[in-house]
Amino acid sequence: MKILHTADWHLGQLFYEYDRTYEHQHFLNWMRGTLSSENIEALLISGDIFDLSNPSAASIKMFYTFLNQTVKDNPDLQIIITAGNHDSAARLESPKPLLESSNIHIIGLVEKKEDGSFDYEKLIIPLKDRQGVTKAWCMAVPFLRMGDYPVITEAENPYTAGVSAFYAGAYDYTCAKKSANQAIICMGHLHAQQTDMTDVDKSVERAIMGGVECIGATAFHEDIRYVALGHIHKAQRIGGKEHIRYCGSPIPMSFSELNYKHQVIVFDLQEQGISNLKTIEVPVSVPLKRVPSVHSTLAEVTNALQQLPVAGTVHLPAPYLEVRVLLDGPEPGLRHKIETALSGKHVRLAKIDVKYPAANSTDSRTATVTEESIRELQPADVLEQVYQSRYHTTVPAELLQLFNQVIQEVAQTEAE
Repeated sequence: MKILHTADWHLGQLFYEYDRTYEHQHFLNWMRGTLSSENIEALLISGDIFDLSNPSAASIKMFYTFLNQTVKDNPDLQIIITAGNHDSAARLESPKPLLESSNIHIIGLVEKKEDGSFDYEKLIIPLKDRQGVTKAWCMAVPFLRMGDYPVITEAENPYTAGVSAFYAGAYDYTCAKKSANQAIICMGHLHAQQTDMTDVDKSVERAIMGGVECIGATAFHEDIRYVALGHIHKAQRIGGKEHIRYCGSPIPMSFSELNYKHQVIVFDLQEQGISNLKTIEVPVSVPLKRVPSVHSTLAEVTNALQQLPVAGTVHLPAPYLEVRVLLDGPEPGLRHKIETALSGKHVRLAKIDVKYPAANSTDSRTATVTEESIRELQPADVLEQVYQSRYHTTVPAELLQLFNQVIQEVAQTEAE
């Protein structure tokens, strides 16, 4: 069987307050064409379909229109969708009654039987060829929240032990269902160990203290032919294993991905393993641009911005722009000055990234502060320390004079 693995679409996401409907629709149109041109038999979407647990009506309509059109294009295509941590599991599953007679499977919730055991049956999807013969089984595991995995209190790390036990239980259950010539693959939405994360992964996805919630490659049985992961937006292999992969997000999620190639993964699934694995790059419909390439003075930045193309001379979508400025202190009206320089330019200002000269780190000693020393601090002392920590220079005399003037006025007001 020929399978395509994708994840982390984040439909409805805003890029610095800019609507991304055009980009998401461009990707979905491309995906429809790719599924047909590559003759895909099973589409795996490993979580985070939407960016919000309560997506807009427009985002929901976009997604289900894609499913409807895709099935019309490829009547025999199987689609397996699992919920990610950004999705509402129950909301994602809500149309399941309408899909029971179709080849679309949506798995959001981990259900339990009356005796409290996990109902693995509802997570195991048969993968059938175009003749309707089951060739493999898919363990469609969504993002596991507390209560979705066994509680192993005696373990050094109860979370990783519990999630590993859940996957082991699902694998054992699948083995009991499959015949000798049928392969097993699985889906997951989780943070794996040894993961290379982008800036947006670190900021958007909850930071994991000390790797407490990192799952090792050993959680997946060695006989599982392919592990289709979602959650981390940078495509990569896990644990040096060719068959355990994040496919990454299909569109750039931050300026840290300016030169990153977004992709989907296609492979042939066989009883013995996988073959012909390849990545297909997703075309970027709206590019990201950084000006200048390195942080520069405001004068240099303004000059660089004035060299950008004028709106109307370029017929492609205006790129998102990050302006990189190097300042030696506060710059009142910085955004207004940059917006003025960009007037009439074929760009969309998304971010102003400001840096200041590096602090003098020659004295590496750790300073201690006592309660008495804090009480002795004067307002001007606090200003000096905060200003120094942020701008790495002393407070300008003019600013200090204005600050002292405000202090005097406040003291006079309180006295009255």
